Amino acid sequence: DEQGNIIGVVGIGQDITARLAQEREYSKLIDTANAPIFGVDNLGAVNVWNKNAHKLVGYAPEEVMGKNLVREFITDEFKTAVQA
Repeated sequence: DEQGNIIGVVGIGQDITARLAQEREYSKLIDTANAPIFGVDNLGAVNVWNKNAHKLVGYAPEEVMGKNLVREFITDEFKTAVQA
């Protein structure tokens, strides 16, 4: 109103149920794939680590998630090649 008092509220909502279901399905496909799959963000931090990546290298997801892949898990002899 003219005195600056709030007299109403406007809200916007969006149903993201389908998107969440799709994300869960992608996560399930990645985790159950027959190949090791891992992902890193633009800073090199691990953000995807499936069961076969765990089997191949021995690190569980909770050991690698959020950590820098090259700095913490690649041996010195291969770091330069991996970072290129």
